[in-house]
Formats: sequence, C-alpha cells, structure tokens
Amino acid sequence: MLALIPVCGYGFAWAGHYFIEKNRPATFTYPLYSLGSDFVMFWHILTGQIDKKLEEAKKTIR
Repeated sequence: MLALIPVCGYGFAWAGHYFIEKNRPATFTYPLYSLGSDFVMFWHILTGQIDKKLEEAKKTIR
C-alpha cells in the first residue's frame, strides 16, 4: 500500500503533464526538488500566500 502513495498522489499530475501539456514532469528528472517544491507550495496554501505567489509567477512568465 505504501508503494501506491506516490502513484495516487502524483498520478493526476503525471497524466496532466503527459496528455494535456505534452511534456515530462520534473518528478522524473528531479524527484527531490519536485518533492521539496510540493512542500513549499503546501506551506503557501496553509499560510494564505498562494494567490500572491501565483501572481508573482505570472509576472515572470510574461
């Protein structure tokens, strides 16, 4: 059952990357960096900073 946790947790993201975005998820290339990023994003959600961080990210893309 423990082996299924990453598949359940990341399965939808992996499918979205493959079928919708047509790219390879960073999880496969940089697994620890990807996991760390998930914890940072979760922290931003818990502390109410996620909207601000998303707006900052949008500015860097444009």
